[in-house]
Amino acid sequence: MNLKYIYILFFVICTTTIKAQVLTESNLPIVIITTDKDPNTGLATIIPDEPKVLGSMKIIYRPDGSRNYVTDQNTQGFLQYNGRIGIETRGSSSQFLEKKPYGLTTLADDNRTNNNVSILGMPEENDWILNSLAFDPSLLRDYLSYYLSRSIGNYAARGKYCEVIVNEEYRGLYIFMEKIKIDKERVNIEKIDQTDNNGIRLTGGYIVKADKTNGDPVAWEMETNNGGSVQYIHDTPKPEFINSIQSTYIQSIFNRFKDDMITQNESIKDGYPSDIDVPSFIDYMIINELSSNVDAYQISTYFHKDRGGKLKAGPVWDCNLTYGNDLVFWGYDRSFIDVWQFDNGDNTGSRFWNDLYKNQTYKCHLAKRWKQVSQPNNPLNYTSITKKIDSIISEITEASTREQNKWYSVGNLQTNGNDLKIWLKKRIEWMNTKLGNDDGCPTPVAPLLVISKIHYNPLENYGYTSDNLEFTEITNNSNLKVDMSGLCFSKPGFNFQFPINSTIDPLQKIYLCSDSVAFKKNYGIAALGQFGRNLSNKSQKLVLSDAWGNTIDEVEYKDEAPWPLEADGKGSFLELINLSFDNSLASSWIAKDSAFQEVKIVTSISLFPNPFINQLNIKNGNDYPVDLRVFNSTGQLLEQIKNISAGKEIRLGSNYRSGIYIIEVTGNGEKVIRKVLKS
Repeated sequence: MNLKYIYILFFVICTTTIKAQVLTESNLPIVIITTDKDPNTGLATIIPDEPKVLGSMKIIYRPDGSRNYVTDQNTQGFLQYNGRIGIETRGSSSQFLEKKPYGLTTLADDNRTNNNVSILGMPEENDWILNSLAFDPSLLRDYLSYYLSRSIGNYAARGKYCEVIVNEEYRGLYIFMEKIKIDKERVNIEKIDQTDNNGIRLTGGYIVKADKTNGDPVAWEMETNNGGSVQYIHDTPKPEFINSIQSTYIQSIFNRFKDDMITQNESIKDGYPSDIDVPSFIDYMIINELSSNVDAYQISTYFHKDRGGKLKAGPVWDCNLTYGNDLVFWGYDRSFIDVWQFDNGDNTGSRFWNDLYKNQTYKCHLAKRWKQVSQPNNPLNYTSITKKIDSIISEITEASTREQNKWYSVGNLQTNGNDLKIWLKKRIEWMNTKLGNDDGCPTPVAPLLVISKIHYNPLENYGYTSDNLEFTEITNNSNLKVDMSGLCFSKPGFNFQFPINSTIDPLQKIYLCSDSVAFKKNYGIAALGQFGRNLSNKSQKLVLSDAWGNTIDEVEYKDEAPWPLEADGKGSFLELINLSFDNSLASSWIAKDSAFQEVKIVTSISLFPNPFINQLNIKNGNDYPVDLRVFNSTGQLLEQIKNISAGKEIRLGSNYRSGIYIIEVTGNGEKVIRKVLKS
């Protein structure tokens, strides 16, 4: 869409009488909001900026996905929600428009208690937003950007298009969506209390944003790379609840990061990789630069930090001024194809964004990640994105006609979508040229560290609760000593940074626990460290990675079959059957109830040749019989031979395919595990 047309659109919005538009049916959910009557006027209460006013909300959404009708508002089977709410208008620039965005809280019938509910398929919560799609004639920029961020593995607000009626007036097309908030299904970090003022409890969780203040007190300011400043605001805890110790702590994390970027300190021990979760900053930059988001780094710029974790960028938010769109009618035109938004001379954000890009190691990892996610069939490939755009347009075309009739803000939706796709193609081509290739990126060899035990739901013992007795075990499955500096667990819900200069010897096992005192008392050994949050009693992904985000090992356990059910609150823990098995598979784990029995290693077992071509010779050099089991690399049992007598030699493997096999030999209370290769 050209600039002249945008000017005309704004003029029309500001000067034309709003046209009446009646909604009777839709292919989208229909949201009907009725505020309580104002006792002074007897009319429905006008919705203010704040505080929230009380009302009722009905969401018509037929469970079979068929068309929805306003006349269904009294048919309980078609109501996805039918209850009380508190509602207010929200937003900054969008407040100038007649079509208002709303923030709402779902309430219980007492009008006070928050009512956590699942709405339109989104996880249960009580804080929601009705996004009015302000300043975006394509009606899809926010929705698309959040979708793309989720598609590459990050949390971004979920949403569902809907049509809205407020106090019997049709208000148009909206996105019913999640508000950024601490929650296990949203920003999954630990909530911090005012008494959490030392130790690991002080380290999180926090949500901080760079933004316009809109009346909120400024927590601190940071300089840009062009002489300006960026204002930072406490989001969670809120400014009125965070104490000075906590505020000073989280500001110190930003300051340390800033200083490390000024000096270009990239040491994994005390440089910027020790301050920030590098992959989150890379993904945040990719999503916002792909869309050329003019507000990306200075306005609605969110950061979060979990207890025991590093500072992370995101979630992405406020993505309407993107993909070539800007507030042109106010004299702004910044969402260009051929600029980096962190270096465009306006809204560049804190200088650490520009300094990051100047760091060659960071830039190389940025290029590597961009290459990965933009490959064919991957989420940020041009074809993948345009298919999603077409899908969105197909979904909202019907409602966009009513939106245009009501607000004159759309024009031709299909043309807007086509223009966006043309812009996107050129933007991707420019980014490919600027980022080049990742040939110079370091490719470290991952140490053979294996997540080998998980106790996620223990029984109470010695007066300690289940939460006190959780632990994970990591084994060094190699003959090399490993420096743990820079290694961490960093995925949402479970964070831990290994102490600088800590090491793990060959075949050594180390333990991380939820309570170091309880762990020592209950299990009789000391843990290396204490994690700041409890493991989920249902399912959790544990990802061990290096300082740059390269995965070393990962497991996502579950409390349901085929995972061993005895480990779910019945006294047992999960133990990997064999260190060489694929620990992402439930079949590779068993439930055990004795945590730290030492396993003796048989020394008098010979396996030769290794690698072997035709058959493998195995000789029992012990003076007692042994049993033998053979597994493939995925943990499947292939062969079992019992009672191999002392001194006996056997042959096997002639019918095996080429690949890696695990040989387990047990006897006289001893065990040996060896890896062999058939070439």
